[in-house]
Amino acid sequence: MRGTLLNTATVIAGSLVGIFLHTRLPQRLTEIAFQAIGLFTLLLGFTMAAQTRHILILILAIVSGALIGELIDIDKYLNRFGDWLKKRLRRASERLCLPGTLRFSEGLVAAFLLFCMGSMTVLGAIEEGMGKPPNLFLAKSLLDGFAAIALAAGLGVGVLFSAVPLLLYQGGLTLLASSLHKVLSDPVVNEMSAVGGLVLIGLGINILEIKKLKVSNMLPGLVIAGLLAHLFVRR
Repeated sequence: MRGTLLNTATVIAGSLVGIFLHTRLPQRLTEIAFQAIGLFTLLLGFTMAAQTRHILILILAIVSGALIGELIDIDKYLNRFGDWLKKRLRRASERLCLPGTLRFSEGLVAAFLLFCMGSMTVLGAIEEGMGKPPNLFLAKSLLDGFAAIALAAGLGVGVLFSAVPLLLYQGGLTLLASSLHKVLSDPVVNEMSAVGGLVLIGLGINILEIKKLKVSNMLPGLVIAGLLAHLFVRR
């Protein structure tokens, strides 16, 4: 849980800074910070992908997983969920008719979706839950910290309160991955991590705005890699 606690702390700190500033950071500073984080994300992705001991499993898992994810269109459903949540909270805010409530809910929802609905959350939870150093959550913490400053400066204190659902959601995923780790063999963990590395490379490409990839649709590859390693790799 160290990675999640660190991530929550950076969101709180970034939100407080943003509320204090009451204005957005210069665009050039935000851009260079995100570019640096994007490069670091690529490095983590290549490092994790290199853990594979069975390149055929890696290829089969990422390709078949991406095809399944595209057929299901996980990315579309995540976007729909975000839109549904945003509308529900907006309606609730309008019914309350309290000054600043609508702005509060917009900040809360926007921050929650940004901090929790990405593939980095899932991959980071798996990494830490499987007993590895939370390097991915470290990168995510830096990314979310800068994003919290910009969001809180524009949308106010609602961004600060997004730290609560972040802690519950991301912490829950980490605990779930930790319980699964106890029944997974090392080969299974290695191949799942390798596929996660490829997905992370895609995420780094998105952050650097090189090309927009639907990395969420590639997440089924994690499950397929685990199944293939369980069936065909000797322990």
